[in-house]
Amino acid sequence: MADASLELFDPRNGDVALKIEPLDGSRDDLSRPRRFNYFVMYWIQEGEGTFWADLGCHPFRAGSLLFFVPYQAIRLLPERPVRGLALQFHANFLCIETYHEEVGCNGVLFNDVYGVPSIQLDSPHAAEMAELIGAMQREIQGEGLAHVELLLSYLKIFLVKATRLKLEQQPIDWQANGKMPVVLDELKQLVEAEFRTLHSPADYAKRLHVTPKTLGKLVKTHLHKTLTELIRERILKQAKWDLLHTLKPVKQIAGELGFADELYFSRLFKRATGCAPTFFREYETAIRGGSNLSMLLRPPSIPAPAVPT
Repeated sequence: MADASLELFDPRNGDVALKIEPLDGSRDDLSRPRRFNYFVMYWIQEGEGTFWADLGCHPFRAGSLLFFVPYQAIRLLPERPVRGLALQFHANFLCIETYHEEVGCNGVLFNDVYGVPSIQLDSPHAAEMAELIGAMQREIQGEGLAHVELLLSYLKIFLVKATRLKLEQQPIDWQANGKMPVVLDELKQLVEAEFRTLHSPADYAKRLHVTPKTLGKLVKTHLHKTLTELIRERILKQAKWDLLHTLKPVKQIAGELGFADELYFSRLFKRATGCAPTFFREYETAIRGGSNLSMLLRPPSIPAPAVPT
């Protein structure tokens, strides 16, 4: 996934911060790895196959709603032709971390390194989501009183409803058709407590009193990634938070995450995101109006388009 192309949103070029587009497997090369600097949701309405979120590989089928975070390498490998919708929004339009209490999707739909980044929609829920998508599309095509505020409200409702579904479906791994083993919940708690200092899978296996092979197999079966990848994702999640929400130097961030070598940390970050930590911070800060997110109560709002995209 290291060679995934990076497609950047930049309001200075007239890009829009909220887009809804068709997802057409016959038109788009969905198998080409891509990165975006905005949040992406794919609603699979027809087709099935597997999708990649960085190095995690997961199944999808008709009715799946897939969630991807900024700078993540993503791709779809359809086994049957795919049709659906792609909904994209940048943090300038809705920062899920700033609005965490209002939408509750941070750590559930997005930034959840321990779960499968998808939910399954039955017919009633699909109809409900389609109504919200339709309302957003109609509002995008027009421009009236409180245009952006109304779009923001529709998006928040969409995310809240999706979050509720994810929380209902979370205990069940629908591919393995069973509940998550208790040891994985213990692993989650241990990673959250120790990811800054413990980077080796063997260290976690030892603390949990299981063999590295057994723990690695459980992680691969239920979370569809290796334990090394899971630990790395948790480290990078914190690294991106620190770069966007603090003014700490990169060297300090690296040290606090257990890396004595700043250059090694920077290479790891670039392989995972497609850009160096300094570019990530400077670019994202620039398109947010020249301010670090930690200095704002609310991120600056970028107007939605007045015409269809």
